[in-house]
Amino acid sequence: MGRLGFFFDMAMCIGCRTCQIACKDKNDLKIGELFRKVKTFETGVYPNPHLYHYSASCNHCAEAKCVKGCPTGALHYAEDGTVQHDKEKCIGCKYCIWNCPYGVPQFIKESGIIGKCDTCLDLREQGQNPACVDACVMRCLEFGDLDELAAKHGSGLVKELPISPLASITQPSLLIKARSYALDSNFRERKV
Repeated sequence: MGRLGFFFDMAMCIGCRTCQIACKDKNDLKIGELFRKVKTFETGVYPNPHLYHYSASCNHCAEAKCVKGCPTGALHYAEDGTVQHDKEKCIGCKYCIWNCPYGVPQFIKESGIIGKCDTCLDLREQGQNPACVDACVMRCLEFGDLDELAAKHGSGLVKELPISPLASITQPSLLIKARSYALDSNFRERKV
């Protein structure tokens, strides 16, 4: 088995945020804490405006800046290649937050340490999908072997978008079936 990661079909996403809610519920997160975020972006101008949604969580990068910046080893690579967090080793220093170019680790005030997507490791160990994948009503999220996902979904998949650059540096475990206008570097985030 190769590297594990997420596949996201942007063309199918309707921006319902069900994946975000499922993740929040599964991880019992409080207001302001999100391990998966759905954002909406606009590109183009009248008469050719475009809108797309992007569902993002930890990219479980092969060259994760959060892992390299963690002084205690709390953030580490699991045997399956995903980036995991050991709550017992975390001292809440926030170095991972400062190092991650995607803004993924979240400081959890209640516990005094960080938290992040762990690809629902407990569910996966039981042979299930991450909560966000099963919650997606449009089935635009999948998790699995990246080589198998690439073969299944064909060519034209990308790992980097103007809204989340640096793939050449971090090597995210992510495949995106992007809308052509999502590759436009002139974008605006739409606040909802």
